[in-house]
Amino acid sequence: MRSQNYYVYIPTNGDRHTAVYFGVTNDLERRPSEHSPGAGSVFAKQYNAHKLVHFEAFNEPADAVVREKRLKGWTRAKKEALVAYSNPEWRDLFDERYALAPKPSR
Repeated sequence: MRSQNYYVYIPTNGDRHTAVYFGVTNDLERRPSEHSPGAGSVFAKQYNAHKLVHFEAFNEPADAVVREKRLKGWTRAKKEALVAYSNPEWRDLFDERYALAPKPSR
């Protein structure tokens, strides 16, 4: 039996990266995609945070929640350093991971 994965994920807004959101999901394909049409959190919708720039996988949901809370307490500089370390170009990992067609320009 395959173990369930839980993810802490970080979407941001467009190329400016002025808003960084943190979330937990058990479906990395479904949940970040919900942010784009506005079905995500109020914060993600308000700041148009739909570009997935970082994620981490966990076997236990409690571990993912603990990590999310820890990350939320970090300074902005430390959050940016985490993303820059794992994804220096701040590429949209959602598009890369699921080979989606490019989003239409707004």
